[in-house]
Amino acid sequence: MRVTKTAAFVAAISLTAVGAQAGTLEDVQSRDVLNCIVSSGLAGFSAPDKNGRWEGFDITFCRAVAAAVLGDSEKVKFVPATTKTRFTLLNSGEGDILFRNTTETMSRDADLKLTFLPVNYYDGQGFLVRKELGVSSALELDGASVCIQTGTTTELNLADYFRINNMSYEPVNVETNEEGIASYSGNRCDLYTTDASGLASTRAALDNPSAHTILPEIISKEPLAGAVRHGDDQWADIGKWVVNAIIIAEELGVTSANIGKMCAAAGDNPSINRLCGTEGDMGSMIGLDSEWAVRAISAGGNYTEIFNAHVGPDTPLALERGLNASWKDGGILYAAPIR
Repeated sequence: MRVTKTAAFVAAISLTAVGAQAGTLEDVQSRDVLNCIVSSGLAGFSAPDKNGRWEGFDITFCRAVAAAVLGDSEKVKFVPATTKTRFTLLNSGEGDILFRNTTETMSRDADLKLTFLPVNYYDGQGFLVRKELGVSSALELDGASVCIQTGTTTELNLADYFRINNMSYEPVNVETNEEGIASYSGNRCDLYTTDASGLASTRAALDNPSAHTILPEIISKEPLAGAVRHGDDQWADIGKWVVNAIIIAEELGVTSANIGKMCAAAGDNPSINRLCGTEGDMGSMIGLDSEWAVRAISAGGNYTEIFNAHVGPDTPLALERGLNASWKDGGILYAAPIR
């Protein structure tokens, strides 16, 4: 029965997209699986659990896109990538979409030909050090050895920060977060630098997290976002509006638990109706049916649910919302309206 329903669903979606230029959407539907590029291992964001199932903040956005497009959040093949290989895998077609703690920059957009989706995590670069070093500020790091992932904005930000502050450092290059943790734990470097969220993930993975501290300085802006290849506007629109729908659901109080009831029929709130697909014809504008957002939100919840489940205060990362709080709560998380 499940196979029959899924086949009918894909057929209905395909009919909706008739007349659209063939592209990634059609490739994904024909393959019946979404290839999503993710980190090779970053606790809280993207990592296999003890049973081999991929879980995390970024993973949930992959599943939401699969649910919107294929009707099943489990129809995802996760493509692990390092900081060096992530863009090559995307532009070569080995991945359909990327959700891999990646900073949007001008060069990545214009030169590497990536189309970025709405920011889903506002971050900034920081420093993780052992407390025994007695360092309380990044301005005390002159001459330090620094573990850093190559091919990242982190590498460039580090050079800028030390240059501006007339300090020197010795880089210890690593390719993956796992290699970074091993190098830092093995005392190959005095400190580790990456996005603050990544530092929280790294500290949580250490044998004695309390022996390490994240310095107070944030030295950069790191707007983390999903990305797709240039040249397929319809596919970019799908990724964009799935992210927006998850953020909007939080604003409207729509959760994975109540979405069935709230979307059962059109109500008095037109914004909720449009999100649910009970008013207007929004899905057809991006080649999907009317319930695309309902499936996306049902896959892992609204933004609050995703954040709290994987990186929030009650997780090993213990991150606060901060800038990632909704604009209604004093943060800068904000989505364009579905209308």
